Amino acid sequence: MGVRDELIQEILEKELQMFLSVRAQEPVSCQQDPEGFRMTRAAQFSVWSEQTLASYREDLEKAVEQGQNLMTLKYARMEDLIPKLHDDILVDNLLDQIVAIQLAWQKEMMAKYPYLMKRGRPLEEGEEALQTTSFVNYLRGELETYSADTLAHLYRDVTESLANDRNLTQAIYENMVKSHGYASIEEAEKAAELQTKGQRSKVEGQRGG
Repeated sequence: MGVRDELIQEILEKELQMFLSVRAQEPVSCQQDPEGFRMTRAAQFSVWSEQTLASYREDLEKAVEQGQNLMTLKYARMEDLIPKLHDDILVDNLLDQIVAIQLAWQKEMMAKYPYLMKRGRPLEEGEEALQTTSFVNYLRGELETYSADTLAHLYRDVTESLANDRNLTQAIYENMVKSHGYASIEEAEKAAELQTKGQRSKVEGQRGG
């Protein structure tokens, strides 16, 4: 196992402990699927540089030392239950730029893989379905839990990928679908399309009956 893989495994262990410790008013179904959580998060971290991973691991370690749960803070920010976690105009600017780039990547993915991406979150506030947080709100809530150093490293990763015309969101999904047994993202898209059309045909058949 290489350094990057070790960093990812350490991050996953720390995050999972925090995630399972989050207390919500209603049971959270995804907390009953720790392996699914690990697979999803591992796909996200697979596109980060070693420097970004190391910095985020340090964020997690500091949070544990201080008795903080970054997952609890993330959800609290998503629901606007606590004030902003950063009070720095430069950090705010980094956050805005990272969110803007990743939102553009998400839109590109929705255009290329509509059936697969249909299962994801609505993009922005105002498009949110009942009890479903938008992509932008979720992303910003998570980014706010990162330290200024981690955000700076992530900004470098994101802007370098953008300059090289590489969509990191697509890279994340490619790794995610492979962890679910698909050979490619195109294969996963086709499966999602067939499933959607199959469900639609079943509903139409019931209506006709």
